[in-house]
Amino acid sequence: MTDDSDQPSDRLRERAEESRWKLWLLLEADRRLVVAGFVAAVFAVVLASGLLYPPAEGSIRTSDSIDTVFQGFLTATITGVTLVLTLNQLVLSQELGAVGDQRERMRGAMEFREDVADLIDAPVSPARPAQLLRALVQVSADRAREVREAAARTGDDAATEAVDDLTASLVGNAETVSAGLDDARFGEFDVISSALNFNYSWKVFAGNRIRAEYGDVLDEEGREALDRLTETLELFGPAREHFKTLYFQWELINLSRSILTWAIPALLVSVFMIAFFNDATYSYTPFGVETLVPVVATAATVATLPFLVLIAYILRIATVTKHTLSIGPFILRETDEVSEIEWEG
Repeated sequence: MTDDSDQPSDRLRERAEESRWKLWLLLEADRRLVVAGFVAAVFAVVLASGLLYPPAEGSIRTSDSIDTVFQGFLTATITGVTLVLTLNQLVLSQELGAVGDQRERMRGAMEFREDVADLIDAPVSPARPAQLLRALVQVSADRAREVREAAARTGDDAATEAVDDLTASLVGNAETVSAGLDDARFGEFDVISSALNFNYSWKVFAGNRIRAEYGDVLDEEGREALDRLTETLELFGPAREHFKTLYFQWELINLSRSILTWAIPALLVSVFMIAFFNDATYSYTPFGVETLVPVVATAATVATLPFLVLIAYILRIATVTKHTLSIGPFILRETDEVSEIEWEG
């Protein structure tokens, strides 16, 4: 094997090959703010297109473009509501089941909580997701300090350097993530955001590599400390994935409610524009300013609201999924900071 002290960054924003502002828009930004931005962009584009193209008003009055466009919006909105019902069924299907299935779920949850309690040396594990993740992160930092002390006793410079590289990164990362998880509430993105910034997969890989290369150099206490560290990191993985799954269900429920809420005005506007709006005779001109194009732009924007809400929520869910596809010490991103493992064969 070869040793390489370079490590991927712990923060998702720095590990991902995307700009800081793009990741902020996709992940951190409040979804209501993102929807508002999309609404403003759609309205501005439609309005600017109509105002900058002088024949636009005449084209609207002399064609059936209003009926054609809003009939499409009406059909799409009804289809979108059907999609929402499908999403709700997907979420509900995870919760429905026979009593035996529910008992199995309960048993798995209790066993997991007992494993966490044993690892953090507590009578019971924390009940809140943020507190549980914070406990695992803090305990992993304590285990890393124990490994560092054991490596210092060996007198082996290579082993001490390798352990120092791991523990320095882990302890600093744990402190930052713990601060982010402090007072974080489930249902908000803060819990998942902080958890994504704990690069546990790299640390599991580095711990396994140290165990393979320097396990003979460490004393029994040091090997046990390293095993406890790896075990804690390995437990953080399924914990994060479990809470990520629960958060996705929470977000899909919020998405469904938002789309259903905005589908009502979108349907009403589309029906009004098709059944009652007569673009040929519309002539409201306050202060001598033609308002046909702004009215059409406003109606079109309202009609697209359910889809703008859908885009805003799916962008976050898809981005989180992309960056958490693997569980365990697998690195899917292209990076030069991971040394190759050599084997005989």
